[in-house]
Amino acid sequence: MSGKLRVGVLFGGQSGEHEVSLVSAQAVLAALDPARYVVLPIGIGKDGRWLTGAAAMPTLIAAADATRLPVGAARPAMPTAAPLASAPADMVASGARSGVLAGVDVVFPVLHGPLGEDGTVQGLLELAGVPYVGCGVLASAVGMDKIMMKAAFAAAGLPLVPWAQVRRSEWQQGRAQLLDWLETRLSYPMFVKPANMGSSVGISKVKTRDGLAAGLDLAASYDRRIVVEQGISAREIEVSVIGNETVEVSVPGEVVPSNEWYDYEAKYIAGKSQVLIPAPITHEIAQQVRELAVRAFAAVDGAGLARVDFLLAKDSGALVVNEVNTMPGFTSVSMYAKMWEASGVNYVELLDKLITLACERHART
Repeated sequence: MSGKLRVGVLFGGQSGEHEVSLVSAQAVLAALDPARYVVLPIGIGKDGRWLTGAAAMPTLIAAADATRLPVGAARPAMPTAAPLASAPADMVASGARSGVLAGVDVVFPVLHGPLGEDGTVQGLLELAGVPYVGCGVLASAVGMDKIMMKAAFAAAGLPLVPWAQVRRSEWQQGRAQLLDWLETRLSYPMFVKPANMGSSVGISKVKTRDGLAAGLDLAASYDRRIVVEQGISAREIEVSVIGNETVEVSVPGEVVPSNEWYDYEAKYIAGKSQVLIPAPITHEIAQQVRELAVRAFAAVDGAGLARVDFLLAKDSGALVVNEVNTMPGFTSVSMYAKMWEASGVNYVELLDKLITLACERHART
């Protein structure tokens, strides 16, 4: 490719993480070097319509749920330029390099959650023949689905907390029996999670039978499949991964949540959680984190980037893999970027590297 790369930055989406995506994308749009890239903002509204051009971000910010916008979200003034272009998703899918993706050399899909981070958009971009940043269809789908992710981790011999799978239909048909079954398999506290969701949306920490019932109701409102995990007293350790065939791992970081656990408010709204980078852990544990992160990334066939999250038991010092996030929060102060900054890679360099990896991966497939 000669001259400036045309980079389509894709954001918004129809998941419960819409507002988080907007803030991540604002940071990416602001940091992409205009000397190297021609940047095209591409927004997806909560109604599924695609918006392009300078007005895409202000339009979605104006329509966003203000109570869910993370701390630091910018609210730009609406441009007075040409009318906003829009196109339904089916035009993009059928048009390959026509329509919204016309002339785009590479796409940076800064999308979080279902219908964005779960392989659906990645599949669309594969059909369109457009290089894109991040994991492919398989890794994105497995990384979004906590049940399939755990199955992949277990097959790779990675350490996990005890857990159980629940279907919404099972919960609706036999509430008392299901509660009994869960209480025989796990002990309180437990974490109840929708199988396909991120940013702690729909997740509950439960300590009683009534709390477990309420948590299952909440999770079932987001997904037909639910994960119930054994809660442990643990520190939350994270690490950033980048690469395709050759993988690099950042220094580990630790999150100390402002709430009892790292829920949506603690992550994005309260702004009081502490981040410790590098994590205050021994060299031996840090090395174990890095090795397990590479194995977890490989277990889902990751490419491009991911953040791998761990739980470090406070009593035993045992380390378990919690999850792989194939498109983690992406502001300059998000854990993914901050851990790379502490490892000697600044935000602008990180974006350049990810775009290069996307083009290289596309050229090899």
